[in-house]
Amino acid sequence: MMRLDSEMRLTDNPFFHFSNTGGHRQLHQQPSSFSCPTHLMAVPRPLCHSPTSPLLSNLNTNIQTDTRTQVCRCNPLTNQTTLPTTSETQSTYLQTLLESGRPFLRGELEKTDVNLPSLIAVLKSVGAGECWHKHGSFLDHLVDTYRILKLWGAPDAVCLCGLFHSAYSNSYLSLAIFDPSTGRDTIRTHVGDMAEQLIHLFCIIPRQQLVHDDLLFHYPDESELLQHLIDSEKSLTNARKGVFEARDEEWRKKLKLVLPADGIVLKHIKTGEDVHLSTKIVATFLLITMADFSDQFFGFQDVLFDNSDGTMQFSGNDYAIGLWPGDGKPGLWMNSISRMGAIYTLIMREEQMCTIEQSQSANINSQDKEIKLVTPPVFDNCTKVLSAKDHIEARDWYWEGVCNASKKGLDWCEEVLKRSVEKNPFVAEPHVVLGQIYLSQGRFEEAQKESEEGLRLLLEWGSPWDKRMLWEGWVAWCRVLVMKSKEKSWPDTSWGILNLGLVR
Repeated sequence: MMRLDSEMRLTDNPFFHFSNTGGHRQLHQQPSSFSCPTHLMAVPRPLCHSPTSPLLSNLNTNIQTDTRTQVCRCNPLTNQTTLPTTSETQSTYLQTLLESGRPFLRGELEKTDVNLPSLIAVLKSVGAGECWHKHGSFLDHLVDTYRILKLWGAPDAVCLCGLFHSAYSNSYLSLAIFDPSTGRDTIRTHVGDMAEQLIHLFCIIPRQQLVHDDLLFHYPDESELLQHLIDSEKSLTNARKGVFEARDEEWRKKLKLVLPADGIVLKHIKTGEDVHLSTKIVATFLLITMADFSDQFFGFQDVLFDNSDGTMQFSGNDYAIGLWPGDGKPGLWMNSISRMGAIYTLIMREEQMCTIEQSQSANINSQDKEIKLVTPPVFDNCTKVLSAKDHIEARDWYWEGVCNASKKGLDWCEEVLKRSVEKNPFVAEPHVVLGQIYLSQGRFEEAQKESEEGLRLLLEWGSPWDKRMLWEGWVAWCRVLVMKSKEKSWPDTSWGILNLGLVR
């Protein structure tokens, strides 16, 4: 396995600093003026997550679990609700998603968090907007990561960690726009103690080792991981009914071998000192990594690391061939992210099991007790794993369709896009393109179905899979398709296409 070098060469940019110092302080959370909706009803799949953003006082109180006050059947396993998939419900859900995303779409960031515009101004003032980052600027990536976490319902401190997640540099990046020896007080002043502590921890641990070597690579057999998801669901459902299985259940034994109940110890990437992470912090950093990677990965990284098999082993080193930005093809990162989501679900269920059993074993560390683990709505609420084979085939069918439609015709394009959707139902863009094809053929009901599905997925992910266009652009175009399909109209001239744009 490749271990990324933590001692990366520093840039000459005067905004960058480097330090070997660290520190730990008592934590608390400053309030936010915005919380995501408390009922996001996944459509057409019936399970949904419940993003909430409670005020967190400090990291030393008891674990809290998500609760729901919705009038519908509640899944006792995940605190997720099973709802009817009527067209009215689907429309309501889409509107709820859109309301959550609208502050980002309109640039009304103060409606998300009254302090967010000033926080972004701080990042701008230290040059984040001038720094390169994968498919844009460093500032863009930080704000996008915040947006994804916010739309997933992560607590405020976790979202703010996403906003500043590489601010002190980290094991992946040489982008220390704040000096950790002098800048921690500055960041703490802006985001509060809890968020700053998370940011600092996130920047000093070897994240490649944590996420890949210590977690993902211990579950190489996807069938085992899927079976453990099934078994853990059964265990937690029974536990909520007061029926407890033996503690040596296979899924729990394996998880505790990979991630002991009292957490793990990693080495500080610069000082070599021990850094203890509780299971809750590990899960939180796994969640942030899912958001982080989903925003930044595309075909460019596949070339750099020879990720032709779609498993993201980071085993290649094609630094000369990896010409940025490449062809812009969607990246083969979803197998890895779906496995992260599955392991995250196992950790979350183990935390809930220990809470129900009134076990203190998962609560030894007082570092993080008040951090709430929320379920991202992606990959069917992190209960499915997309195989690398299916992802590759789906990506290739999509790319064939969008690149060769003018040569091979819309009927052929429709067929390959439908194959893409069959292989990978978790991304929006094939649905969006299908929606446009159906509109051009006057198949308005099919167009509405596909474009609404595309819109749902775009808003749930908070970032695009096909990164040739910005998330905001994909959402706007998809909304145009939804609107025109409901109107049962579509332009029949090229000028008419260019005249589109208004959404209501």
